[in-house]
Amino acid sequence: MVKELIVDSSPETGTTIALLQDKQLVELNKEQVNNNYAVGDIYLGRIKKIMPGLNAAFVDVGYSKDAFLHYLDLGPQVQSLIKLTKLVKNGSYKDKLLNSLKLEKDINKAGKISEILSRNMLLPVQIAKEPISTKGPRLSSDLSIAGRFVVLVPFSDAVSISKKIKSNTERNRLKKIVEGIKPQNFGVIIRTVSEGKGVAELEKDLRDLITKWESFTKRLASTDPAKKILGEMDRTSTILRDILTDEFSHIYINDPIIYEETKSYIQEISPDLEKIVKLYKHKDPIFEHFGIEKQIKAAFGKIVNLQGGAYLVIEHTEALHVIDVNSGNRTANKENQEDNALLVNKEAAKEIARQLRLRDMGGIVVVDFIDMHKPTNRKELHDYLKECMGNDRAKHTILPPSKFGLVQITRQRVRPEMTVVTNEKCPACGGTGEIRASIVLMDDIESNLSYVLNEQNEKNITLCVHPYIEAFIKKGFMSRRLKWFFRYGKWIKVKAISSYFMNEFHFLNAKEEEIKL
Repeated sequence: MVKELIVDSSPETGTTIALLQDKQLVELNKEQVNNNYAVGDIYLGRIKKIMPGLNAAFVDVGYSKDAFLHYLDLGPQVQSLIKLTKLVKNGSYKDKLLNSLKLEKDINKAGKISEILSRNMLLPVQIAKEPISTKGPRLSSDLSIAGRFVVLVPFSDAVSISKKIKSNTERNRLKKIVEGIKPQNFGVIIRTVSEGKGVAELEKDLRDLITKWESFTKRLASTDPAKKILGEMDRTSTILRDILTDEFSHIYINDPIIYEETKSYIQEISPDLEKIVKLYKHKDPIFEHFGIEKQIKAAFGKIVNLQGGAYLVIEHTEALHVIDVNSGNRTANKENQEDNALLVNKEAAKEIARQLRLRDMGGIVVVDFIDMHKPTNRKELHDYLKECMGNDRAKHTILPPSKFGLVQITRQRVRPEMTVVTNEKCPACGGTGEIRASIVLMDDIESNLSYVLNEQNEKNITLCVHPYIEAFIKKGFMSRRLKWFFRYGKWIKVKAISSYFMNEFHFLNAKEEEIKL
């Protein structure tokens, strides 16, 4: 599998990042200009309101609406975090790490938030879910700082390893390495990409994260409430950190500043891949040059066509997303109806997995596949859908088909869904849905013809119109064109252009240049 990353940056729209797999668009990420509430950012929150009924609190982090913090998102060591915040704020804690901090007991998993937090308390919080629709950010006080190979978790001593690393020998090796280099009172999560990496690479990554924590502690002392303490990297660097592998063949960027930043970042995390970063210099827009714009327009509509003739209908509601699979004009040739339904459903499953990633659809997704009667076929479809979604980095759960043939999917949603407007404004009506009456079209043409010939003294002009209008103008012995010749003493050329809409017309001069009316 060949992967490419295409980065389109402009001052007006921000940065859009397209991930291609074998030239097919599979992910589209957009980083807005001045996005201050990205997942991973750490703010110094002020508790505004305690809600005992919800067992949650509303927190001021500077957003227009207060952010939401549930008791289950406090983290077991929130008391230690509160203690550290107080010590740093009053200037009595000078250690950059946590060596001299005595950790508090873990909070009760079934406790009450009113027993832990109080109004106007200051608490460092991390953005767990970006503001979506009318809701403010969702927060967590179980802080973590992510690197390329490991994740640093303060107020813990546990070393956990990604479940995707299956080899027990490799798991033990990685655990021993990390236990030997991690600082006291810090836990570490070993990421999947750590598999096969040496001590030097893991240690460097961990040292970088420790430096970030030291920066967090230093800034905490001077940061005002509701202000950012530590920011996550930009979206381009975050994506590279999480997914960059040897499978990447090219990274094209059209902005010189982001190009230099990306090249420097890759030089740090994976020097052997630095050569794949290239600055795009062509005149054509970068997305058009690589065929991404066309793929976006084809993939983001309500109806998504599949290669075999089947199609998907994707609807969005406030509570969930609904996807309907239709066989379209596909016919069962040699296959029977059941086998044909399985083929269509598997083709649809592959595209659905792509659509979920591409649009970043989260929450509940209900898919109405074509009915299949054999349990073995339903299981095969379920397994195939799980396989297709194996590359999806968002947490998800796929339930087996229900007795009504519906497949329910839950997918983690941490930022607003990616939406792209695929409908364009009609050039004929300007988006109003109405055009000038055709009965007055000839009056318009003749009025402008008189102006061009008499007022502008043009000669050898050509009238360009829709083929139907051309046929009408030339129809009969005493055609409209012949009447114009008798009236103006000049022969008017009439040219049919099939791409024109019905009421569109233009005049060209002798040099084939359009005459501005």
